Amino acid sequence: MLGHRELTIDDYLEIVRRRFWILLVLGLAGAACAYLYSRTVPDQYQSHTLVLVQQPKVDQKFVTPVADQQINQRLATMTEQILSAAQLQPVVEQFHVYQKELPGSSPAARAHRLQDAITVTPAQPAVNSPWAGIPGFTIEVILNDPHVAQEVCAKLASLFIEESANWQAQTARDTTEFLSKQIDDAKQALDAQDAKLTAFKLRYLGRLPDQAQTNMDILASFNSQLGAATEALNRTQQNKVYLESQLAQQLASWKATRSGSNLLTLEEQLAAMRNKLVMMRSRYTEDYPDVIKLKGNIAQLQKRVDAANAADQTAASTPSRPDTPAYAEPPQIRQLRQQIHQYDAAIQEATKEQVSLQKKIDEYQGRIQMSPVIDQQFTELTRNYQTALEFYRGLLTKKAQADMGADLQRRQQTEAFRVIDPASFSPVPIAPKRPLYAGGGGAVGICLGLAIALWLELRDKFIRTERDVEFYLQAPTLALVPWADKQTGRTKKHPPSILAGNPSRTIKSLHG
Repeated sequence: MLGHRELTIDDYLEIVRRRFWILLVLGLAGAACAYLYSRTVPDQYQSHTLVLVQQPKVDQKFVTPVADQQINQRLATMTEQILSAAQLQPVVEQFHVYQKELPGSSPAARAHRLQDAITVTPAQPAVNSPWAGIPGFTIEVILNDPHVAQEVCAKLASLFIEESANWQAQTARDTTEFLSKQIDDAKQALDAQDAKLTAFKLRYLGRLPDQAQTNMDILASFNSQLGAATEALNRTQQNKVYLESQLAQQLASWKATRSGSNLLTLEEQLAAMRNKLVMMRSRYTEDYPDVIKLKGNIAQLQKRVDAANAADQTAASTPSRPDTPAYAEPPQIRQLRQQIHQYDAAIQEATKEQVSLQKKIDEYQGRIQMSPVIDQQFTELTRNYQTALEFYRGLLTKKAQADMGADLQRRQQTEAFRVIDPASFSPVPIAPKRPLYAGGGGAVGICLGLAIALWLELRDKFIRTERDVEFYLQAPTLALVPWADKQTGRTKKHPPSILAGNPSRTIKSLHG
């Protein structure tokens, strides 16, 4: 009478005891069925191999490897690539994988199924290991044939080794080609900057920033030379004026002997006045009143002397008689004229030199004034050139390192994969686990038996215990009359024939 009162552990145990045969039969039947089903499942054989990631034989502090990608990332990339359906199709066709299990199927379909049968597991690094990468990885293959599983496992290990070597070689080639192309481009850029810098130096030769101090020194030297030339020119002019005064005196004396004392007196006065003018010019400026007055007197006296000379020349040009002797200038006068002519030439040369020095001074002053602008342009060109040069040198260094890394890889001194444990062969299948199948089937049978027992208990109308009587009578039980079985002689607490049937009717009969 389940569902009418709360059940205890004893009640459940009593139910199990009563329905024990149902649980036993269904449990054994379920175990037998599951075991028989496991016999229809094909056996699965496992083959595994351990691949070691061998460390570089040369320390990375001395030679940087070209392929410096982390082994974890590289292994994940290679796993996805090798275990792809396209890569596994040649393996499926070579070893006839799943050819019996899937007759008539395409290699692509068998390759997709083989993907589920392969497991690549990275090994855990050792504690306090100085290397950050994984020490190796394990390849596991589960197939229906142990020989095929072993061959496929060995083939996958070789594919990983070949792929690692090819990846490193391809990376080295790509890196070298890329750096070579970058070096060519950097060389062209460096040559262009060098050409610009050279053209700028040729264009502004003598006006570059590093020549500014030299220009200032040269300018100071030219200023000194100009001062010296100006001083020499002044001395030459003073000497010429002095010689001219001497010549005037000599001419006056000589002409006096020829034309009388009047012209001689005028020339002497003119020479004296000119000497006085020279002395006054050395002390005063041209605007000084005495200088201006003296210059006026000299001009008037010069007119008188010129008039007298003109008269003498007219007289000299008149044809003379044959008996009249020709008068020539004395040697002293000719010498003075020659010296004056030399001073004139010296004054011209000094004037030319003065003009040339002034032009050079103007030129160097212009250079110094343009120095800040040229300095800015030169600094920009130099900075661009240095940037291009440093970039080019950096690429050359990287190219040299890449060449050493590629040579190291060719000598097989870099990081590599090496098989430690060859592909194993196991004649004992790892699946299916038939005891587990039987146990699972038995558990399912027992659960089904419990469900059936519960269903039977819910349909049961018997009152079997005093708790059932107390529950339905709603009164305590004072005594129980045992029921004796005539055949066995054993006593029972409640006669089933009396308590069986409708519980309410039985309870009424007991009360009556």
